Amino acid sequence: MSEMRAGDPETGAVGEPSIVQAVLSRPQSARNRKDATSEAIKQFILDNRLRPGDPLPGETSLAETLDVSRSSVREALRRLEALDIVVVRRGSGSFVGALSMAPLVEALVFRTTLSAGGDLATLREVIQVRRFLDLGMSEALCGRLRGTSQPGLTALVHSMVDSAEKGETFTDADLAFHDGLLALAGNEVVRQLVSSFWQIHQAVVPTLGLAVHEGLVQTAHAHGDMLEAAMVGDVRAYERAVCDHYLPLETILDNR
Repeated sequence: MSEMRAGDPETGAVGEPSIVQAVLSRPQSARNRKDATSEAIKQFILDNRLRPGDPLPGETSLAETLDVSRSSVREALRRLEALDIVVVRRGSGSFVGALSMAPLVEALVFRTTLSAGGDLATLREVIQVRRFLDLGMSEALCGRLRGTSQPGLTALVHSMVDSAEKGETFTDADLAFHDGLLALAGNEVVRQLVSSFWQIHQAVVPTLGLAVHEGLVQTAHAHGDMLEAAMVGDVRAYERAVCDHYLPLETILDNR
């Protein structure tokens, strides 16, 4: 094992490993130096308790802080930008990104669309994940909404039913309903996951040529059943309504 030298641009002082060296030395780590620099920048964000929108040091300063070359920092920032962890603004510098799930959505939309020429397995899996998430929040939602009235969500249900009875889709109201419902559950991670998988679902279905108008009325009314069950605190009824919500599309897929 070679001895670290002070002149090495990717090590610290003699005998003192840099953040990158620390990442590389973690047990069971197979990361190369570029991966390690990305990890070191993430660790820098964590150590300094930076939040979305906060500025990062310039490339030169960050390279000195991490004891790596500027080219390693530049490559790492590009990688992290693709993951929405970092935003690089030309002429302004680098900032902590929004940390959204946009990369997940984009990758799964492509994967699901790619599978459309086959057995639609990925779309089925997306629907399955959505259903699992909705069912997993059933007790929390019924507990939070029990005994309450939800005029905003009720209005969205009426809007969806009206649209469905006219043979029209109700994409905006659908998203607003699910997002509004989960906002009341108090679990922001689940809320973001559901929103992400909803976006994947809505982006892919129009590309598949599915007769999505079939079952629109049943789906619209299922939203109302979910809301009513939550407001009376009936977990089992809520779970039945969730299953009814996804049944029309699952039936269409099964018949393909």
